[in-house]
Amino acid sequence: MPPSATLATTLPRLGDDRKGLLLGLTAVALFSLTLPMTRLAVAELPAVFVALGRALVAACLAALWLWQRRAPLPTREQWLPLGLVAAGCVVGFPWLTSLAMRSLPASHGAVLVGILPLATAVFAVLRGKERPSPAFWLMAVSGTALVVAFALRQGGGSFHVADWLMFAAVLLGALGYAEGGRLAQAMPGQQVICWALVLAAPVVLPVVLWLSWPQRALLAGASAQAWGGFAYTCVFSMLIGFFFWYRGMALGGVARVGQTQLLQPFLTLLGAAVLLGEPLAIDSLLFAGAVIAVVAAGRKLK
Repeated sequence: MPPSATLATTLPRLGDDRKGLLLGLTAVALFSLTLPMTRLAVAELPAVFVALGRALVAACLAALWLWQRRAPLPTREQWLPLGLVAAGCVVGFPWLTSLAMRSLPASHGAVLVGILPLATAVFAVLRGKERPSPAFWLMAVSGTALVVAFALRQGGGSFHVADWLMFAAVLLGALGYAEGGRLAQAMPGQQVICWALVLAAPVVLPVVLWLSWPQRALLAGASAQAWGGFAYTCVFSMLIGFFFWYRGMALGGVARVGQTQLLQPFLTLLGAAVLLGEPLAIDSLLFAGAVIAVVAAGRKLK
């Protein structure tokens, strides 16, 4: 039984909304180390190799999981949404964030990811049938405004090229999250990410091979630390985290569970401080407290 299903079924006293919240928070904790681990990897490995190589490794693991579970093929109507999940979560978000992490500190990139919950809620409305209340939108916009204000404060009042790469990554990631969360209501969430990874593999494989051969000396000379960061993104950022994430969205709603990701920037700040030695300032903690309050308020709004 996959970990997300185990966690959901061992909490019988909780309603679907709370189960979805708990699963979403577990996924956010796993996702929160993605940028620091990516930063470790791209310090020595080519950024595009890190982005697409992790998708290829995760696709191999996903194919084994699907085979072991004898998962049925998706229906014809499900292939297009799976393609959007692949474009957003498997290729677009990893590729653009890997490029951005070459010049951005993980702590700075983390706060930009804070607009992901609002973007996910927008796509959930545009592509799905969810209709959050005006009060919910007020909390979502408030939390996003806090995160953007924090980003501008750290960036000296302006955005740079790497910032725009992160914003583009967020839009693609939000599309993939919303499509995957919607699909997870009709098929198991773990199958959603596994089929999306397998679908992307034929596109990713030749690019990874083309990049790997001429840079094989560079790859062979990378440290265990860089490969460790790469391995984390392969297993947890690209696969295991989504088992929890899509299951949580299926139970608690895409827009509402998506708001738990407002906490991710601040968990990432802690991860960057521990793994990369990046400073953790007092204003980061103050903003964290404000965003947590917004998330708590948003959870109570229908």
